[in-house]
Amino acid sequence: MDNIIESKVSQWLDGQFDAETVAAVKKLQQENPDELADAFYRNLEFGTGGLRGIMGVGTNRMNKYTVGMATQGFANYLKQTFTGEIKFVIAHDSRNNSRYFAEVAANVLAANGIKVFLFESLRPTPELSFAIRHLAANGGIVLTASHNPKEYNGYKAYWNDGAQLVPPHDKNVIREVEKIASINEVKWSGGEANITLIGKEVDEAYLQMLKGLSIQPDVIKEQHDLKIVYTPIHGTGITLAPEILKRYGFTNVHVVEEQSTPDGNFPTVVYPNPEESEAMSIGLKKAKELDAAILLGTDPDSDRVGIAVKDLKGEWVLLNGNQTAVLLFNYIIEGRRQKGLAGSTDYVCKTVVTSDLIDVFAAQNNVKCYNVLTGFKWIADLIREKEGKEQFICGGEESYGYMIGDNVRDKDAIASVALICEMAAYAASQGRSLYEQLIDIYVKYGYYKENLISITKKGMKGAEEIADMMRGYRENPPTTINGSKVVTLYDYELQQVKSLNNGEVKPINLPKSNVLQFVLEDGSKISARPSGTEPKIKFYFSVNQALENAAGFDAATKALDQKVENIIKDMKLK
Repeated sequence: MDNIIESKVSQWLDGQFDAETVAAVKKLQQENPDELADAFYRNLEFGTGGLRGIMGVGTNRMNKYTVGMATQGFANYLKQTFTGEIKFVIAHDSRNNSRYFAEVAANVLAANGIKVFLFESLRPTPELSFAIRHLAANGGIVLTASHNPKEYNGYKAYWNDGAQLVPPHDKNVIREVEKIASINEVKWSGGEANITLIGKEVDEAYLQMLKGLSIQPDVIKEQHDLKIVYTPIHGTGITLAPEILKRYGFTNVHVVEEQSTPDGNFPTVVYPNPEESEAMSIGLKKAKELDAAILLGTDPDSDRVGIAVKDLKGEWVLLNGNQTAVLLFNYIIEGRRQKGLAGSTDYVCKTVVTSDLIDVFAAQNNVKCYNVLTGFKWIADLIREKEGKEQFICGGEESYGYMIGDNVRDKDAIASVALICEMAAYAASQGRSLYEQLIDIYVKYGYYKENLISITKKGMKGAEEIADMMRGYRENPPTTINGSKVVTLYDYELQQVKSLNNGEVKPINLPKSNVLQFVLEDGSKISARPSGTEPKIKFYFSVNQALENAAGFDAATKALDQKVENIIKDMKLK
């Protein structure tokens, strides 16, 4: 075994670790040396979003000690940055050990003299963001690993505006966390009087805020018995999603019982992710049985939502994140205009890999649409920049996350569930389904179709292959793709956009990110984005064409799907 690994193992066996931890390390030594090596070969990285990893003993695992050390580093930075009383909010999801880790973090922060507001039980991530703002706190964390498999846990770190950390705070917190070299540097206890449990009163403030997002409550009154099926997929959504639907006025909501109990083992699914058809399959079965109007599913920490509706043939289909975003943005923009709520400074925001159809209809409705890097922290960063000058309406990204209004500064599946159901009620009041509404948008503004493939390479060699791939695209960009000329190259690493027609270069005013986008003469767009944490690269494809009428939808769908396949083949990605 590597000397560094052996040294770390010895520290855990001889240091001031609890007896249960020491016994678990010894057991791995005897029974599973490979797993022991994986558990100790590095320190679990505190990245720009916080912690995430497999639970277990070791420096590369989520456990009491790695959570405590990371929290001590965060506490040190808070004390360097703020004077006077420092307030902090902690929430957690339904995962195994989430409550325990939340209490560990609360004790560490409290022992550092920080006033901690700890939710009494599991709550959605967006409520954590809301609570930071509501309680005028200096920061917060939520214990969650989002939609990762059950073996994982983690925590997301937030700043005083309720948003995840951005520069300079992200790097500064990481620096302080990395300085904590031993568990002996952690203040584990002694400040328990600084911990206050919170719950119903914050729930009530959050629910009242969400109720205020409704654009057309009169439509819900008319369509109150719209048949809705909802699944929290064993997560936190059960705490507030049914309640907000009730408060909006919906009276025919059916919760998927098999997935209604919070359970960190996620017994009915492989991945607790509403992007996965398997995770939505039980809900789909119930929606079919009830002949519902819509199915909605939220992930364990309730920041993402997936939906299913009936297509033109009456068959249930899962919409992708772009389709839901197109429907939701369009409903909010047009609904606000119809109700006289629209203002001259209204704007929406999306990520650079989310459907360009949103840019199109926002422009035609005189609403600005800003594009930012992937991640809701960048949407929140834009809101911070525009505060007091322009009015944020909604934001979103293709990976099933949406934000309505600016009281929450992260993706909010509870708000999204409410507004998506209101949107479905509005469609029903017009004698339309959501699927028909989507096609109506395509007819009006153009049919944009998106696809995504993810390519994983193995190990260190795989990471090098991906780096080589991106280098090749940068230094020798393709001149044509699928027979169409490449006219524009967006390079977010170099922070420039280059016209390949005349060589003109303009700056991109966004932070650096290793993303490339090729725009073709026929309007297609291909984006390449490597993962920062694993040897994986994602390719996003966007193709479009005019759609004269709904009757041509199926033929246009086939043509656009074929175009994407041809692009993938031409780029030798399969």
